[in-house]
Amino acid sequence: MTVTQNPPHEEDRVVRSADQDKDLLVNAEKMTPSDAGVSSRDGSEKPDAIESPSQASDEQPAAETTGDGSLEKAGPGAPLDRVPSQAQKLGKKKIVVVMTALCLVLFLAALDMTIVSTALPTIATHFHASESGYSWIASSYMLANAACVPLWGKISDVWGRKRIILIANFLFLVGSLICALAVNLPMIISGRAIQGAGGGGIIVLANICVSDLFSVRDRPMYYGIFGSTWAIAGALGPIVGGAFTTDVTWRWCFYLNLPIGGVSFVILVFFLKIETGKVPFWAGIRSIDWTGNMLMLGGTLMFLFGLEFGGVNYPWDSATVICLIVFGVVTWALAFFNEWKLARYPVIPIRLFNNLHNVLMLLICFCHSMVFISGSYYLPLYFQTVLLASPIMSGVYVLPTVLSLSVFSAITGIIIKKTGRYRELIIGGLFLMALGYGLLIDLKYYASWPRIIIYQIIGGIGTGPLFQSPLVALQANIHPSDMAAGTATFGFLRQVSAAISIVLGTVIYQNVFHEQMPRVTAAIGQAKATTLENSFSGSATSLIKALPTDEKTVVLKAYTLALSRMWIFYCAMAGLGLIVSLFIRPVVLSKSHTIAKTGFAEQEKARQAVLEDQKRKQQADGGEVRGKEEV
Repeated sequence: MTVTQNPPHEEDRVVRSADQDKDLLVNAEKMTPSDAGVSSRDGSEKPDAIESPSQASDEQPAAETTGDGSLEKAGPGAPLDRVPSQAQKLGKKKIVVVMTALCLVLFLAALDMTIVSTALPTIATHFHASESGYSWIASSYMLANAACVPLWGKISDVWGRKRIILIANFLFLVGSLICALAVNLPMIISGRAIQGAGGGGIIVLANICVSDLFSVRDRPMYYGIFGSTWAIAGALGPIVGGAFTTDVTWRWCFYLNLPIGGVSFVILVFFLKIETGKVPFWAGIRSIDWTGNMLMLGGTLMFLFGLEFGGVNYPWDSATVICLIVFGVVTWALAFFNEWKLARYPVIPIRLFNNLHNVLMLLICFCHSMVFISGSYYLPLYFQTVLLASPIMSGVYVLPTVLSLSVFSAITGIIIKKTGRYRELIIGGLFLMALGYGLLIDLKYYASWPRIIIYQIIGGIGTGPLFQSPLVALQANIHPSDMAAGTATFGFLRQVSAAISIVLGTVIYQNVFHEQMPRVTAAIGQAKATTLENSFSGSATSLIKALPTDEKTVVLKAYTLALSRMWIFYCAMAGLGLIVSLFIRPVVLSKSHTIAKTGFAEQEKARQAVLEDQKRKQQADGGEVRGKEEV
């Protein structure tokens, strides 16, 4: 994946890339299974043995500490030259324009996860949807979003970031238009799924574009802006959705995306400049690991379908739910076996998981996503069911979380850029997140505003630094050729964790509330108690408001107790992340930038480099064994 600093040579190489792609593909397809078995998909050795990941873009070829604590030196013949970041070629003005466009599309993708929450009852009524249809309108976006993330990262390695993020943006706009014009339930569900697929591509490719444009030392500042954008979108979603539904029409929840997304699309077409190789269409198609992609996609959908159906369409102990979850996990196992042993260019390289530092970052990502989404989802539930707030006001009440999270996410990016340190920020963030969400256990059945505001601020301050810090730490410790795959893996894990979190939180909430039913039934009667138990997300607000004060207090205490037990679970998950973070070892964040060229030829070069490195490792290990035997 050599990127020369001599412009004439670079132009010659780009012109020749199409022919190289064809030759490399023919040579790669002639490989024997045994040859292929020790290629880049083999997880037995991490690629940074060729050249430490941070060193690959560092200004000094001195020894540095990697994530597992080992010292590695940059050897000669680096596969990628160290060059000025592509952002420097754009200039500050164009960077502002491009980042604005990326933030806009990211804002829309994040907004659509929550904007329909307050519009769902109206949409379901309009299409005469059943409980199952109601659920599908809400979940189709998240399912498609999570399932498609790995594929987006891989195809961007083949055809380049710019083309693929434009395709993802276009898909998102098409899905939005379908939803806005929907005339029946299948049409809006299909539109939401298309939206989700495009939104997943936007989210992961925005992060990959930043990794291509900026050095690992500069990225945290821009990822911090993304984190703030995400938080603001999550909070504004219910407010905007409720306002449109009340004052205009629910269709504007989707029409809104068209002008904003269209402007972003045009800006990216003209201003986003990222190195892209020329790859023949069919050569690129043949280079993609379709088996791994389909297994990953199928496993994700089956697993999430099982979680989605459980307790709603089917009992948790039903054969349908159990089989979907079990076979989803089995399919994932097959997918990882395929990535390890069979795939020539794996979607998720197994070598990413062989480095302890990388595993720790992915675990922290999992814990952070699980806890963060609970605040976005269940704090409004508390405001609607316990404080009996309207959907719009429940969005206003989470502003302490949003503001503190947004500010400290941006501040964290600046701190990492200035100091190059992230370990302390991750540990401190997880500690404050565990403390903040642990304090939510103390929320009362009445509006105790000092508690509500202070606890949210503490949790927001802890959550903010964890959007970008683990991702930057992961990127600093992987080979540039794995940047897209590593970022996509990070995003995939974040989306799956969020989906699991919502289901587990709902199960805990419903089970604990069910245990309170005898007390509630004794206070308000069987009919009303049954109505409350079958309701969710504030849909029984009018019934609760009509109860006498004593009866209302019993119900609100039952809701508060159920939510408090749920907060215990999320506090424990934050605590698990804190324990994991204590094992992090710092990796140097380079100020120089390594351009990761895309295209099939570059993938083949990276694979060959990893293959050669593994052979050297095997020879070195064999030499050590022979030396011990002679002794």
